[in-house]
Order: sequence, then C-alpha cells, then structure tokens
Amino acid sequence: MTFRCSKRNMKNSGKPPNKRARLLSSLIAGIFLVFFATFAIGAEQTGKIPALKGPVYTLELDSSINPGSMEFLERAIKQAESGNASCLVVLLDTPGGLVATLRKMIQAVMQSRVPVIVYVYPPGARAASAGALLTLSAHIAAMAPGTNIGAAHPVTIGQKIEPGSKMAEKIENDLSALAVSIAEKRGRNKKWAEEAVRKSRSTTAEKALELHVIDLIAPDLHDLLTKVQGKVVELEKKGMVRIYPEPSNIIPVGENFREKVLGIIADPNIAYVLMMIGMVGLYFELAHPGAIFPGTAGAISLILAFYALQALSASATGVLLVILAFVLFVLELFITSHGLLALSGTISLVLGSLMLFDTDSTGISISPSVLWPTLAAVILFLGTISFLAVKAVLSRPKTGTEGMVGEKGTVRQVLGDSRYLVFIHGELWQAECPDPLHKDQLVQVQEVDGLKLIVKPLED
Repeated sequence: MTFRCSKRNMKNSGKPPNKRARLLSSLIAGIFLVFFATFAIGAEQTGKIPALKGPVYTLELDSSINPGSMEFLERAIKQAESGNASCLVVLLDTPGGLVATLRKMIQAVMQSRVPVIVYVYPPGARAASAGALLTLSAHIAAMAPGTNIGAAHPVTIGQKIEPGSKMAEKIENDLSALAVSIAEKRGRNKKWAEEAVRKSRSTTAEKALELHVIDLIAPDLHDLLTKVQGKVVELEKKGMVRIYPEPSNIIPVGENFREKVLGIIADPNIAYVLMMIGMVGLYFELAHPGAIFPGTAGAISLILAFYALQALSASATGVLLVILAFVLFVLELFITSHGLLALSGTISLVLGSLMLFDTDSTGISISPSVLWPTLAAVILFLGTISFLAVKAVLSRPKTGTEGMVGEKGTVRQVLGDSRYLVFIHGELWQAECPDPLHKDQLVQVQEVDGLKLIVKPLED
C-alpha cells in the first residue's frame, strides 16, 4: 500500500501546471511589463524636456492697451530672447484698450521664444477688458491678492454703438471667439472667458484661481518666481520647456521716448485734431508766406498725426481724401475758380474724416463731439482764408501809381494851361484836366501818365 501511494504521488508531481495557473502567471508578468515600460517612457520624456535657466526680464504695463504699449511689449520680448532669459514677467495693471492692438500683443506673446508670465500686480490692480484677454494668452497667468480680472465686453473708442445692433453683435461675437480660442489654447476656463466678453463678468484673484482662469496667486514678484520654479510650459516654436528663473537676476525693461509719445498720441481723437492743426498751419503759411511759426507747427503736427494714424491702422482711402482736400484748398489760392475748388475741398475733407477708420474691424472711430466741431472750425478757417486770398487777387492794386486810379483829391493850386496841383493821400501831385477847375474843387484820378495824373472834376 505504501509503495503504491508513493508511486501515485510521483506520477502526479510529474504533471505540468494547469491552465488557470499559467494564465495567472502571464497576467502578473504583463502587469509588471506595462508598469516598467510606462515608467521608462515617462522617465525618458521627462529627461527630454529642456530646462530654461537664466535672468528674469520684467516690464510694467500700467496704462491702456495702445500702439505704444504694443511696441513696448514686442521690444521687451525681443530683448528677453536675445538675453537668453528664463522668462519675461509682465506686471499688468490696465483698464483695457484697443482690440486691434490687443490682437497684435496676443500674437507676440504666443509666438515668443521665451515664456511670458502675465502678473496682475500690485494689489488693487486690474486686468480689465483687453487686459483680461492678454492675461489669458500668457504661458503662465498669475495675480496678486486684491486684484481682479474680467469685464471684457467690447466698447468702441470714439463712437457709441447701440446695444443689440448688428454692429454691436458682430464685434461681440468676434471678441468672444477670440477669448474662447485663447482659453482653449492655454487650457483655461472657456466658459468664463466667453462670459467675460458677453456678460462683462469680473472675478477676484481667488475666484479666478478656483475657476482655473489663472495658474497661481502670488503676493509679490519674488514669491511668484519661487512658485514657477520647474514649471513646464509649451512654447510655439520650442515645444515643452521647464523654467528655472533666477530671482537674484532680474532685468527691468523701461519704456523709451518713442513708445511714450505713441502712447499719448495714439488716440483717434488726438490724431485727428493733430492732422487738422497741421493742415491749417501749412495752409496759413502758404497763404501768408513768411509767418514761419504756423508752417513749422503745422508740419510737426502733421508728421505726428500720420505717425499715430499709421499705428491706429487708419484707412488709406480716408487719409488720401483728407490730403486731396488740402491740395484743393491750396489750389484755390493760385487758381481763380470762384470757390469751386474750395467747395470740392470741403466735400473731400468731410468724406475723408468719416472714412478715416474702419470701425467694424478695429472698433476705432472719431468721437462725434470731436469730429463735427473740428470739421466746422477748419472749414470756416480755410474758407475765410481762401475768400480773402481770392478777393486780394481780384481787387485792384492799393499801392504804387496803379493804385491811384479811382482815388479822390482836391485842387490846391491852379497852374494854368489846364495844369493843377492836386492833393491826394497826403501828397501833392501834378495833374491835368481838359475841363477848367478851381481851387479846392473835388477831382478823381482817371489814369496815371508817368508822374502826372489825369483827373476829372467831381461835383462838390
């Protein structure tokens, strides 16, 4: 019995494992294989993310979004790129600004070769309207405690557009689509971005962090740079990078004179007034040569106006019509058209002023309270100067011998043989008259013969 049992046990020990055991072993091996493969791939990808170490460039945008601030931001990005910066920090505090300028600033941020951090700072600052969309476009969006962001509903500059109108709806839809696309690109809250445009929604820093509108809150710049250490961001032209800013190496970028001037004059109302002042000054100089100051001031104003209009993307058609109006008014000084050239200039000036900006695409226009009074004053001034100039050209000479014709005087002395001494304009002139004259008789000059006058008697 013992021998049989031992033999049966020996036979059972020689059998291969059953199917259930083999399946369990394969499953465990597969799980370990997947785990180690995933770990290896993740480690490899982490190792491939390049690190950006270097100085931190900063700039302050504490005014409206305008062409001056756009040039300032573009220049700062270029300096940060050439300086091998780890990031560029934009200290933002703005009420908003031009949509056309905002689009260019967003493009500059998204195409930057260095990470751009938009930091709404200091406490009490705001990123309103266009500033909210600029913050959304940043690689890292941060805010200081006590700040707010939002209220991005479009408002045209210079012209009031009725709510609910086709134009208002068109501008709102366009800006809303921009906000949503930016939020989607940066992985931020798309719903909030749309509501900020359509409903003018505004949010505190803490709520913005909770809604995933921004990435972090920092009380100051040093804390901000500490919190972004090792953070991974995606650059348009470099892909994923890991940033390691150096808090001890901060390089501020200042606004230059050109950007400051452009920030002041890059307003449609100011640019238009400058252009009108330039036209009036040059026209006055041409009508009265030698005045010097009006011509000089006009030339400077006109150059500044064209500089601002170029930055504001003014319509070429409108600018050409205004220039044509100036040319027509100038021609009125030299060509006798009986006011036809001046009338054509007035029509051209009005049309050019109305067509100076494409409000539908840029949201920029001249305020009616500036446009019409300025137009009326300029047309009245140019028309008056043209009238006086034409009158001067058509009127007879007032000086010299030719200016004596038609003048009146009195006989002071009878010389005989139809010759007399006549007193005219405080001077004694020799005169002849075929009719007999007596002393103190009133006469009128008919013509001038050398230094002698031919006169005729007038009734006393």
